Amino acid sequence: MQSNNQLTEFHPDACFVGIDVSSAHLDVYDTKQHRHQRLSNDRKGLSALCRQLLELAPARIILEASGGYERDAVDTLAQAGLPVCLVNPRQVRDFARARGILAKSDKIDAQVLALFPASIPTRLQPVPEPQARELAELCKRHRQLVDSKKAEDNRLAQCCSKYVAEHIRSVCDYLKAQIELVLQKITQLLKANAAWSRTEQILTSAPGVGPITAHTLLAYLPELGRLNRQKICKLAGLAPLNRDSGKMRGKRTIWAGRAAVRGPLYMATLSASQHNPAIRKFHQRLIQRGKPPKVALTACMRKLLVILNTMVKYDQLWNAHETP
Repeated sequence: MQSNNQLTEFHPDACFVGIDVSSAHLDVYDTKQHRHQRLSNDRKGLSALCRQLLELAPARIILEASGGYERDAVDTLAQAGLPVCLVNPRQVRDFARARGILAKSDKIDAQVLALFPASIPTRLQPVPEPQARELAELCKRHRQLVDSKKAEDNRLAQCCSKYVAEHIRSVCDYLKAQIELVLQKITQLLKANAAWSRTEQILTSAPGVGPITAHTLLAYLPELGRLNRQKICKLAGLAPLNRDSGKMRGKRTIWAGRAAVRGPLYMATLSASQHNPAIRKFHQRLIQRGKPPKVALTACMRKLLVILNTMVKYDQLWNAHETP
């Protein structure tokens, strides 16, 4: 797997394949035969696609995230040992505009995707691990259920009808029971994996970090403990980005990264700013220096993530005296 910061040099005759994914179809274009074809996005279509691509032996196969429709294709190609890469749709669209390609269709999108890896660094997609996929799905489902219960709680607060209020309460009770069932399933999954259990123990030893935050980091930030502080913050979307031009020095902002990580980490930081000695002192120092509350809290999120990254890296439980 190559670095995101380096452009891999391919042979001039290297073949690239772009696959535009929809719920029903796979539009495929390869730069060797300059051929477009449409296959069904199902087991039959994916089997035929794998056979063709194994014979073609492309240097890169590019797909863009399509709301989950691409999952089966990415998993199937990766398991077949093919060099599949999943890229950000916004990057692909910007790339198309930069090349003067303003029209958009499934066929054109497949062609643009095939042209993409020769100019833009791409990261090979690892073969998915069933347990990791299961954990991510469970964490996603937990978040959905919690959001649904919050919505019902808000409706209950504004409800005037006695019958409707009772109905909402019954729905809330059901959602609460389902949330507990999902949490139990997550707990069982973590207990069956010694490495995950240890990482959860390390993460929750830090004041402010609860099980939900730990589960989210395990599911959506598996690189935790394997990257340096700059890369892990950038991956989570917590690295401040410059906005400078000439003599103008713009306001640094954070964006992109993995949004699913930032929500639970934000809640953990709120708690840590009150109960975690290192984060509390850091937060107070920033406020005293005149930093806006949101800016100070974002900086604390970044610091907490760096601390957790270091703890996991060195397999250490929380120790206030050794906090970086």
